Amino acid sequence: MKIYNSGKVFDIDTQLEVCLTLAVMLYHSGKIFIYPADTIYGIGGNPFDKNVVQRISDIKGRDEGKQFIWLLPDFEKLFNYVDIENEKHISFLQKIWPGPVSVILKLNKRIGENINKETVAIRIPDNEFCKKLLAEIRQPLISTSVNLGGKSPMDNNDIIIEKFSSLVDAIFYKAEQTHKTFSTIIDLTTDQPKLIREGTIKFVELLKYFN
Repeated sequence: MKIYNSGKVFDIDTQLEVCLTLAVMLYHSGKIFIYPADTIYGIGGNPFDKNVVQRISDIKGRDEGKQFIWLLPDFEKLFNYVDIENEKHISFLQKIWPGPVSVILKLNKRIGENINKETVAIRIPDNEFCKKLLAEIRQPLISTSVNLGGKSPMDNNDIIIEKFSSLVDAIFYKAEQTHKTFSTIIDLTTDQPKLIREGTIKFVELLKYFN
């Protein structure tokens, strides 16, 4: 196993509690960090902190107006942030989560006014580190792929650490290299699901849970 000497780089496999404690502290102090999810590695932080959102946007070279995916710890927390009136939609989400499917939903009035948005893409991840971290912070966590200026996402520990250790406040990694892909993104703001981006799970497979 390769050893990284940077004080910003932490191995989840051998330092789980240290990683969780530090990630919670960074989140609540307006910092950003890289972490593994059930898809590819993500850059995370507090989506309600404008400086955090701007900093991640700057790293990725993207317009701040473009939304980032939010991760939530469980289904119950979902209704703190969005309005879902269609019972069929609720049943559908319960069937596809937790897992690598991000769903665009309508924000409730309070949250929408807070961040000046009408919708957000949300996912409940199936990843042990993410679930433990989300349970601790009790708020949404930004999840956006690790890449620079529109280039392809990075999912290799060595490359991520080399390119990003000077740009973020911490990197939490797992020694096992992964070769995962994006989450599938669907829009559920109208009656029928609409495919926005096909990723790990095929859209046709998801539709089986809707009918």
